[in-house]
Amino acid sequence: MSSSRMVFSTVGACATLLLAACGGAGGPAETAAPAAPPSVGNPITGAGLPNPAPNVTRNWGQLPAGRSWGTTAGIDIDPIDGNIWAYERCGAGAGGGAGGGAVNCETNLVDPVFKFDRKTGAVLANIGKGVMVTPHGIAADKDGNVWVADFSGNKAGTKGHQVHKFSPKGEKLLSLGIAGKPGNGDGQFNQPNDVVIGPDGSIYVSDGHDAQGMTTNAAITEGLARGATSRISKFSPDGKFIKSWGKIGVRHGEFRTPHAMVFDSKGRLWVADRGNHRLEIFDQEGNYLESRYTFSRVSGLFIKGETLYAIDSESGPLNHPNWRDGVRIGPVDEDRVTAFIPPFDREDRAYQGVAGEGVAVDGDGDVFAAEGPNSFVQAGGAFTKYSAK
Repeated sequence: MSSSRMVFSTVGACATLLLAACGGAGGPAETAAPAAPPSVGNPITGAGLPNPAPNVTRNWGQLPAGRSWGTTAGIDIDPIDGNIWAYERCGAGAGGGAGGGAVNCETNLVDPVFKFDRKTGAVLANIGKGVMVTPHGIAADKDGNVWVADFSGNKAGTKGHQVHKFSPKGEKLLSLGIAGKPGNGDGQFNQPNDVVIGPDGSIYVSDGHDAQGMTTNAAITEGLARGATSRISKFSPDGKFIKSWGKIGVRHGEFRTPHAMVFDSKGRLWVADRGNHRLEIFDQEGNYLESRYTFSRVSGLFIKGETLYAIDSESGPLNHPNWRDGVRIGPVDEDRVTAFIPPFDREDRAYQGVAGEGVAVDGDGDVFAAEGPNSFVQAGGAFTKYSAK
């Protein structure tokens, strides 16, 4: 520190002490109340951050008799009645089902999509049999319809790599993409991750799941050469292709697995750019606006009012050291974590743990997680409920 700054600081401190002792200009002496200490919390480990929903209900939600839970990655709130839309992968367990494995929704013909009573977990609807291979993202629109991305294909090349719209009763209303044919052409998908409906009814789909593993420039170059994608596609409300933006990369407007999306109250589109450990924010035409970095390696996100909930299921010792999995919570307009819901423990992720891939928050503030392959065993089922009471 320079001598002039030191002198100024000393004089200022003395003046402050004199004013405090004399009560200002002729007033009685008063003792100022100490300032409240700032809230202290570590967004990396979650230490010191409050947990707003400490009561954990594992294996939440009822399952029809004779069925076993499979993994999942998506969950949403019905905007009409506030209940829960979600899916499970037709009994495909940890590490199974993705990519058209032995157990998936083609080999096990059951209804993968559920609507649950948010309070009791009772099944209100169960739909989608025979349509998909491996469901991934899910979104409920303002009319009560439910949209589901199918991110893998079957061996015959006749199913998968699409997005489907269902009525609340399970009637298929619309399909986007080319069934069983992954690709990077306009209106085509290659491992679609998520779907979300914009304020004007436009449809947004994020696709390209494997770019998160491209950790060298050579890997990115090879991925681009073989047609791998990491992008957002926009469609009209009736399903006509409008535009795409993004590719595999690390610059703003590029992605390494755009895993989930959500709109905020300002009509901005938020994208969980999982492989780049950030959230990217765009306008509805795909113009980059800003980013968030303190919410870790985000798999799923949900905005309730002006509060963001971001769930990290993927941080581990080799891909994002020290960052603890769990749900990070903070204000929409700041890159700041103010609360944290901790993960389940897992031995090979010491200090980091495991959490779900999808997250949703109901009208009571209860937080629901959709458990993916990393957390499915520890969670004891496809869904977990975190509540304040």
